[in-house]
Amino acid sequence: MPCLRHDNVKVWDTLAIAEYLTEIRPTAGILPQDLAARAHCRAVSGEMHSGFPNLRSALPMNLKAHLPGFSVWSGAQADVDRVVAIWRECLDTYGGPDLFGELSLADALYAPVCTRFLTYDVPLPPDCAAYCDTIMSWPAMTEWIAAAKLEPDELEELDVEF
Repeated sequence: MPCLRHDNVKVWDTLAIAEYLTEIRPTAGILPQDLAARAHCRAVSGEMHSGFPNLRSALPMNLKAHLPGFSVWSGAQADVDRVVAIWRECLDTYGGPDLFGELSLADALYAPVCTRFLTYDVPLPPDCAAYCDTIMSWPAMTEWIAAAKLEPDELEELDVEF
């Protein structure tokens, strides 16, 4: 779970962290400058933050795996279809290469979905596949994935005896 500690402030929810950072660094580009785009970014970010339970359950995050030919069940496919619809609307509206033209909160929140789509070999339309390629080429993503691949496959603190 993320937690931001800054001065005497502690913030532990991703959307609350983003709003806090936007307030203390309004020119950082976390949200688009345009009012309508900013509202749209907040909406799709909120949808990612609180939604897509079937996608999260059926396609758990695993940066070490690649499962070609994985069959996505229908409940999860509906979530995949919704993500694709969001991405296409944003890419068409704001011109890419990021969801709102330039890097924003929405891209950060959808980055883990890109990893899931790659892990489970989820077929994507060309524009959405290109978006995933853009996200996966971020230096921060390559660093994060490299670090994850160095982690042990089993974590002792996660072993539970029943």
